[in-house]
Amino acid sequence: MPKIILILFFIFSFSVSAAELIEGRVVGVHDGDTVTLLITGNQQLKIRLAQIDAPELDQAFGQKSKQSLSDMVFNKTIKVEKETVDKYGRTVGTLIVDGMDANREQVKRGMAWAYKQYLHDQSLLHVEEDARQAKAGLWSEPNPMPPWEYRHGKKTIAKLPRAANQSAEPAQQKETCGRKQYCKEMSSCEEAKFYLTQCGLSRLDGDGDGVPCEKLCGHGR
Repeated sequence: MPKIILILFFIFSFSVSAAELIEGRVVGVHDGDTVTLLITGNQQLKIRLAQIDAPELDQAFGQKSKQSLSDMVFNKTIKVEKETVDKYGRTVGTLIVDGMDANREQVKRGMAWAYKQYLHDQSLLHVEEDARQAKAGLWSEPNPMPPWEYRHGKKTIAKLPRAANQSAEPAQQKETCGRKQYCKEMSSCEEAKFYLTQCGLSRLDGDGDGVPCEKLCGHGR
């Protein structure tokens, strides 16, 4: 009896797994980790690539990441190994095209990060490290900003009080937050502090003492 139960369990597990496989044609590529799939019944599904996070379109390598994914999957019939549906209603899964894992390939090409917050395949970290060592794609930049850090900076600005957005330099805040990334790009200590505290640009405070860009703000100030 236990053997029969075990066999039935594996059959059931296989059936569930098979049911989570979606096939369709890619009719849209939105960025380096999101596509639109046309499936049976002329329905469209927005697919978010699982376990990876590509640069935002207005970040460095954002457009190149989108182009990389488009070259792999656009107008091709692919399979999606569905994992879940996210809070935005997107199907989250792995894209398989011509037998290739497109999610992994994006990381391999240096066109996306392994998304540690949602990672369950730890081998993607090794793929990312290989891309980093090879200075592939976004890793050709000295200190590329992870997209989740970039988005956090944008959200912080959006949550600033209305009065803060109408301060003496509102245009500069809206235009520059999330675009400048390094101390050498800062024009003043005040700007560096703004990026550290309001934009979440933690790399400006390399030693973690709360003072960004030591050359601008001075030691111990």
